Amino acid sequence: MLTGPMLMVVFLIALAFLFLLIIKWKVEPFLALTFIAFGTAIAIGMPLKEVPGVVTAGFGNTLTGVGILIGLGVIFGQFLGASGAVEKIAGALLKLFGIKKSPAGLAITGTVVSIPVFFDAAFVILSGLLKSLATRTGIAVMTFVTALGIGLITSHNMIAPTPGPLVVAENTGADLGLFILYGIICAIPATLVGGYLYGMFIGRRVQANVDKEEQQTREPNSARKEISTTLSFGMLLLPIVLILANTVSKMLFPGTAIQTFFEFVGDKNIALLISVLAAVIFLKPYIAEKYSDLYNEAISSAGMIILITGAGGAFGAVINKSGIGDYLIETMQGWSIPVLLLAFIFSQILRASLGSSTVALVTTSSIMGPLVADLGVSPILLGLAICAGGIGLSLPNDSGFWVVNRFGKLTITETLRVWTLGGFIAGLSALAAVYVLSLFSGILPGL
Repeated sequence: MLTGPMLMVVFLIALAFLFLLIIKWKVEPFLALTFIAFGTAIAIGMPLKEVPGVVTAGFGNTLTGVGILIGLGVIFGQFLGASGAVEKIAGALLKLFGIKKSPAGLAITGTVVSIPVFFDAAFVILSGLLKSLATRTGIAVMTFVTALGIGLITSHNMIAPTPGPLVVAENTGADLGLFILYGIICAIPATLVGGYLYGMFIGRRVQANVDKEEQQTREPNSARKEISTTLSFGMLLLPIVLILANTVSKMLFPGTAIQTFFEFVGDKNIALLISVLAAVIFLKPYIAEKYSDLYNEAISSAGMIILITGAGGAFGAVINKSGIGDYLIETMQGWSIPVLLLAFIFSQILRASLGSSTVALVTTSSIMGPLVADLGVSPILLGLAICAGGIGLSLPNDSGFWVVNRFGKLTITETLRVWTLGGFIAGLSALAAVYVLSLFSGILPGL
């Protein structure tokens, strides 16, 4: 097998070819990642008989931790959206913040909603608020687009149980409950800086091409009862509370029956399964669609996410098997680049190049996660730095770019200024929050 600098050469060539496959030749990321995983294994001189086993093991090991959870998470989000819980949560938070601070309220709404609901769906669901809020408040619609988009994408990349952060926590060996807690702590300032403050700034400087047609509002479905705010928030928080209860019980009641109980119900798969079952039962009066249609949509969406996640893990497994990790450690020691900054940069480069934050987080954590002990850094801090790198620099090769462009009614230039740059600022803010947390290493739990 190759060693030393040649490993880096092969790795860089593999990344460049991966970029070409996805960006230029429009190959589906799952196919591209799988092809590159096998090709890289062969190029580094791995024995041919070992190649299939390494690739498939990397694929399977990644999905062992998050495969079931991804499927359950998509179904859960589908039920919240169909029941009207998402809109109810948004309305309550906006009312709480008031008219003048409504962009901040929308940014925080995005952060909350994107915990169980994937970015694209959440943006489409909440985009109806954009023009009505701009009309009622006199604040530029551009500000609201920035606030909503950055709030959603920050949470999507920083707070489990969305797939990216879940895989990062799994690959770095971080405690999931604490990872969620610190992810929230980092996501809030990132959302406010990149979504609210930058949104107010850019809204005063960019004149959007506002559609003059009367806004099309979502008509209430007469076949559906209106869900309460309490139930909406209760369903949203249920899986988070169960997972956090697992972590708290370990600290407060170690070795007791209480700890054993919460260790079971607070397991990430069981917690979300309980939440899905609760949604099926308690949200039924508020859902007009057929359950079979909701399941089919959710499973269709989850399928490709699972495949891409597994393929990213397979590519990372090949890289780790090659010994490039040891070489990177030696190289980084000579670079004098802080580990957390390096993790951010690596993730950010993949995010911008591949157009998928999930692929960026999976690939970066697959490579750097196993090196946590050698790097001498907290798994939580390393994982959060990787997640921060996945927030910004969304380009036209990212489906989210076009969701914001279309439903925000922006031009390409406006989308770059609002969405791409705003996300980058949010990512830097999240990284700054990670560094602030690092100052309390050894004091706060898990750090």
